[in-house]
Amino acid sequence: MTRKLVRFDWALKRLLRNKANFDVLEGFLSELLRQDVKIRQILESEGNKETWDDKFNRVDLLVENEKGELVIVEIQNTREADYFQRMLYGTAKVITEHMAEGQPYASVKKVYSVNIVYFDLGHGDDYVYHGTTRFIGLHSHTELELSARQRELFLKKTVSDLYPEYYIIKTNRFDEVARDTLDEWIYFLKTAEIKQEFTAKGLQAASQKLDVLKLPPAERKEYERYLEAQRDEASFALTVKSEIEAGVQQARQEEKEQIAENALRRGASVEFVAEITGLSPQQIRDIAARLGRED
Repeated sequence: MTRKLVRFDWALKRLLRNKANFDVLEGFLSELLRQDVKIRQILESEGNKETWDDKFNRVDLLVENEKGELVIVEIQNTREADYFQRMLYGTAKVITEHMAEGQPYASVKKVYSVNIVYFDLGHGDDYVYHGTTRFIGLHSHTELELSARQRELFLKKTVSDLYPEYYIIKTNRFDEVARDTLDEWIYFLKTAEIKQEFTAKGLQAASQKLDVLKLPPAERKEYERYLEAQRDEASFALTVKSEIEAGVQQARQEEKEQIAENALRRGASVEFVAEITGLSPQQIRDIAARLGRED
């Protein structure tokens, strides 16, 4: 049995900022990062969006955990070809925003960038990707490591621990089969549903706190408006895609007809032109008739 819940992207801006609901977000981040995450506070960033009807539905949340590390959570519903660059810009901006003037570089905070996308970003067959920064020797092919002094100073084990880490969850690639606890979260991200047998951290709290029926009337109306805006956006995107595909198909048809016309002018047979263009013999005969040629 499942119950319909508030979509995670809307909850991220409206419900999960409440300290009483930190356990939901902590559960998600703990399952994704494979470490026990405790949220110290929600921070503000210049990149945060303020309204549910933001044109691109790009929802940002900036969290500081108990280790003083920063976690950016972004949800992207509409396709963006330059989204990889936006991820990079987002981490760079957060780092500089939280670096006081005059501080040593050792004060740069560790940043995790968590990106939940609802379109096929890039080309790949997985639905969860993890990116880190590593330095590999061009000749020895060994990895550059921290010195003993640096490990003691920074309390980090590897060079990559100092740099931002990126996570990409491509919900559209998920087949809705939960193989582990992270998959249970991704199932919720994609369907807004939680199965009773799910055991992932934070999900049972989410099933109680994100129940649509428990929303106050004003918030429920706002959520319904948000869903309507989502449907309109999806309808618009589908219309644009259909128009583009139709335009491409028309262009291909016109190109084939132009090739057929040129070949017929050079005396090629109807059968030969049909073979090289993929047009039917009748279509070729019609083109030949327009040219005044009888076949």
